[in-house]
Amino acid sequence: MTKALRVLTLNMHKGFSALGRRFVLHELRDAIRESGADIVLLQEVLGEHQEHSTRWEHWPETGQYEFLADTVWQDFAYGKNAIYPAGHHGNALLSRYPIAEHANFTLPTNRHEDRGALHSILNVPGWPQPLHVLCTHLSLFERDRRRQVRAIAERINTLVPADAPVVLGGDFNDWRQWAHDHLRDTVGMHDVFVARDGKAARSFPVRFPVLRLDRLYARGVQTANPQVLGGRPWTALSDHAPLQVELTHG
Repeated sequence: MTKALRVLTLNMHKGFSALGRRFVLHELRDAIRESGADIVLLQEVLGEHQEHSTRWEHWPETGQYEFLADTVWQDFAYGKNAIYPAGHHGNALLSRYPIAEHANFTLPTNRHEDRGALHSILNVPGWPQPLHVLCTHLSLFERDRRRQVRAIAERINTLVPADAPVVLGGDFNDWRQWAHDHLRDTVGMHDVFVARDGKAARSFPVRFPVLRLDRLYARGVQTANPQVLGGRPWTALSDHAPLQVELTHG
């Protein structure tokens, strides 16, 4: 049995507190470090924002994903999805292990939103095969979410070997929990909380979680200790609570 990896996913709300009143990127970096996560999946990550960079003190000179990675996560990847005059945001991956390849692919959506998924391939020491990690943030509209989940499943079936370990996580906005059955039936992936508890984790809003919006799906790995990270400091760092799980291969 190889050493367990800790995976965390979080919609980081562009580095601002739940109501957008405080810039909390520095505190967020400390909290993610304290979690001990080896692989971090992030949504709503600002790659650039010219207005915020002049308004907020201690705004990083690099993209938020690079600032968060710092010296702890040796590799990182960013997928730009939403582009506007002041800058852009998307999904990001921080990894303690080398990222051999990564690609951002556009998901079908509507004219009001820009959505994508970041697909990274990691070389994990001691693992017989690379680990595929997909990070995404799905639409607010159910019709589009269903098309997006189908597109992600098609990519996994097309580009990920059937026996390869794979993790899919992010903000699914899937309060009806439609994605579970589709991902199980089409690509053999299971939500780590559903596998343990019979239901997805409540993650939104962070102070009093009611909706089951955030997800961690896995295939080809052993999963243990899925957790919703509630309480301080997380309640002051985003409008979503992070989800975390441990993985082993073998």
